Amino acid sequence: MKKTLFAAVMGALAGVLVTTQFVGPILAQETERQRSTYEYLDLFGNIFERVRAGYVEGVDDRDLIESAINGMLTSLDPHSSYLPPDDFDDMRVSTRGEFGGLGIEVTQEEGFIKVVSPIDDTPASDAGIESGDYITHVDGESVLGLTLTEAVDLLRGPVGSEIVITVVRDVNEEPFDVTLVRDTIKIQAVRGRLEGDSVVLRLTTFYQQTFDNLRSEFNEQIDAAGGSDEVAGIVLDLRNNPGGLLSQAIQVSDAFLERGEIVSTRGRDPQDSDRYNASSGDITEGKPIVVLINGGSASASEIVAGALQDHRRAIVIGEKSFGKGSVQTIIPLQGNGAMRLTTARYYTPSGRSIQALGIEPDILVRRRLPGEEEDLSARRSEADLRGSLENDSLTDAERRLLEQERERLEADAQRRNDDYQLAYALDILKGLAVLRED
Repeated sequence: MKKTLFAAVMGALAGVLVTTQFVGPILAQETERQRSTYEYLDLFGNIFERVRAGYVEGVDDRDLIESAINGMLTSLDPHSSYLPPDDFDDMRVSTRGEFGGLGIEVTQEEGFIKVVSPIDDTPASDAGIESGDYITHVDGESVLGLTLTEAVDLLRGPVGSEIVITVVRDVNEEPFDVTLVRDTIKIQAVRGRLEGDSVVLRLTTFYQQTFDNLRSEFNEQIDAAGGSDEVAGIVLDLRNNPGGLLSQAIQVSDAFLERGEIVSTRGRDPQDSDRYNASSGDITEGKPIVVLINGGSASASEIVAGALQDHRRAIVIGEKSFGKGSVQTIIPLQGNGAMRLTTARYYTPSGRSIQALGIEPDILVRRRLPGEEEDLSARRSEADLRGSLENDSLTDAERRLLEQERERLEADAQRRNDDYQLAYALDILKGLAVLRED
């Protein structure tokens, strides 16, 4: 405390000395800066009046001002923007887990709308929209030159209405149209299931109930397995999870950590920086964890993956994540609108900023593309040959066990075709379980 007070006093004294010696130039600089600012505000007012008076068509004053505000914010970065009252209401509803739309998280890149990720069981995911797709037209209207808010407004519409979007998936391929029907998007943030002796927890987003859903789904699967002792490990599937609330990312990370830092945020003012630490208690009781990520894993997903990776609490596999390492603050404004402003960057426990870099997986496992599936029907063995001798050393019980094991292996092989990354994750958990038994 004394050191802090001492430094503050010395700083104040130094400030007095500097001000005494250079007060003239400093005041001149400040006055010049203020004059320049007022000149530009006058310029804005002049342009505003000229547009109102001379534009070829009548314009609404409110629309002009809102567009100017949004232009100022969107010029900062892709995630800052002005939210008119209707959009602000929609945003508050979406964080509660139910809203109308197509079911895609989007950003803006090179003037076009880029899909961060589709949300499970929505019109977009059902139609095959993928992370990384570019939307160039909406109902034949180009989105080039529109702000992100304006483009999103084109995507929105009444539930049940039809929309045609033009998609570019690869620069070497022709654009193609996708017809979608807008629907009410009800998000189930966490889905759990058993795969053998492993619990798979699929997180689709981080909204207000994500942590509660995670805990209940995990406990339900533990009960279904016959108790914690019957579970070998957990797969945390964060693929195509576009993120959401920072508080939920912290709670989800804390669920698997006993101690240590989860994430830190740093703004322009050091006093605005925060550090979030885990509390004691691991809901898995230390069981092995594998985290699945891909290019659609963004923001809050990357916080969770980065925290578990840095603490060596989980093995991260899949593909590099999206790389959104900034924090946005929603600031309500007069007139019932709000401002979404980027106020900080976040850092993983080791001090990594993943902004524009993403989380690199510990093991790179690419998604299998159509046509790369293994042909299971091509497998042949001695037993398939006509007239082959039977094995006479097995009892009926042993034969049944062998048959069950064969069915399990065939199911594993089929899973590699259906979801190669998940199958790889489950194989890792099996290997870790064997090591723990040793």
